[in-house]
Amino acid sequence: MDDTQTGPTGPLAGFTVGVTAARRADELIALLRRRGAAVVHAPALRIVPLADDSELLASTKELIGCAPDAVVATTAIGFRGWIEAADGWGIGEELLERLRAAELLARGPKVKGAIRAAGLVETWSPDSESLAEVLERLLAAGVAGRRIALQLHGEPLPGFVEALRAGGADVVVVPVYRWMAPEDLAPLDRLLDAVIGGGVDAVSFTSAPAAASLLSRAEERGVRESLLEALRGGVLSACVGPVTALPLQAAGVDTVQPERFRLGPLVQLLCRELPGRAKVLPLAGHRVEIRGQAVLVDAELRPVPPAGMALLRVLARRPGWVVSRAELLRALPGAGRDEHAVETAMARLRVALGAPKLIQTVVKRGYRLSLDAGGEVKYGDAPTRQGLA
Repeated sequence: MDDTQTGPTGPLAGFTVGVTAARRADELIALLRRRGAAVVHAPALRIVPLADDSELLASTKELIGCAPDAVVATTAIGFRGWIEAADGWGIGEELLERLRAAELLARGPKVKGAIRAAGLVETWSPDSESLAEVLERLLAAGVAGRRIALQLHGEPLPGFVEALRAGGADVVVVPVYRWMAPEDLAPLDRLLDAVIGGGVDAVSFTSAPAAASLLSRAEERGVRESLLEALRGGVLSACVGPVTALPLQAAGVDTVQPERFRLGPLVQLLCRELPGRAKVLPLAGHRVEIRGQAVLVDAELRPVPPAGMALLRVLARRPGWVVSRAELLRALPGAGRDEHAVETAMARLRVALGAPKLIQTVVKRGYRLSLDAGGEVKYGDAPTRQGLA
């Protein structure tokens, strides 16, 4: 599927995507909205630069005083921040001299770009952009007696450091930035509530700390299990790469990732995955596509209230079959025991759809979707036959 704007709606129209990014969030949000998505933005963390931090200064002076044999650069922004901080302290050239003489390992192409922008040349970089592969290379070559600097970017990477030290290396960690919880937790709490309540169709993650922060905040609020249930169910977890996905996968959440670990491919992936989950029904002579938070009726986007979407999803489980008012009532959030609530929500649903005949009332029994005889029900582009009641 083309990920650019298509027709009056776009491939993500009717879907709501949660964005947890703090850095480059505006760029990601603009890409999503260009393709029709509604966005819930909740930075899951904030990045605190350590230009004035004594720990970073001490690590830098330690490396200048005793040169490293190898330097591992993990992120472009972190490497640039390190060089800029050293320049600010008046020791930038001394640091560059040490880096030129060392084996310089870059985690991926963006890091390579930052290294070369500083007038340096990397020794090696893995195609996978995986720190695990960097570690394997170092250990395979032997690290005993070697002095290795590791530029961090928020995460401490204890497993990486421990493996090097167990191999006999002298490891100097360079903490350029720290990840911290956002100062205002209200947006993150709103995103959690939306995910748990079914108001979000996908959540995007561009860093492992952001994914870990979302899980941590859910734990603090006592809703971790509810969050995991949603992420393991109908809410898609889209991660920019395998490292970002690790905290979610450790919690038993399946994720999707683009082949290229960039924002553009991440959005392209969402443009394929979310419409591919939409159910397409031929109803009363109309083409009806049930998306996350809205419905396309003959390619016209029709926003539907949450109660109406809840009823429509229940009816769409068995297109053409009668669904009782009692079953529909159970699907309505906070409806209580009064079946009149179903009639009210159903009336509003019909108005929202703009074609009342899409849903039939079956006297004394309930409601059903007006599935065309011999019609096919599809998920994305995959048709399946459905029988009528």
